[in-house]
Amino acid sequence: MITSRKMVTQLIMAAKVQKQLKWVDVAKQVGQSKEWTTAACLGQMQMTKQQAETVGTIFDLNDEAVAWLQIVPYKGSEGVANDPLIYRLNEALSVYGPSIKELVHEEFGDGIMSAIDFSLDIQREKNENGDRVKMVWSGKFLPYKTF
Repeated sequence: MITSRKMVTQLIMAAKVQKQLKWVDVAKQVGQSKEWTTAACLGQMQMTKQQAETVGTIFDLNDEAVAWLQIVPYKGSEGVANDPLIYRLNEALSVYGPSIKELVHEEFGDGIMSAIDFSLDIQREKNENGDRVKMVWSGKFLPYKTF
């Protein structure tokens, strides 16, 4: 019996390792970006029935696990990140977040960038001093309303 979305994520990750799959290949079969597909498989997005069934086939999931993939998940992570990569992303936002906020407000006005109407693109950028991680975030600007 599966009692949480986290259990489904663990099944997916175990099958990914066992089958030596790449997220980009899973995404092609699901028909979404590698970034969205990875987030969905890690329990952060709700899948359609068709997407969930495709993921179920790829990772040999049972019907119960496929059903869990179609439920709206609890989003976000728990507690303080201690994984070095996630910690460093938090560090970068901690250092550059106020500047990003200032520049967004200067350009767009008072509002936020949506994480709902959002896309993410992660690429390897070749560099003679060591390859770089290139991330492009694109979120709809939502202005605060007056009332």
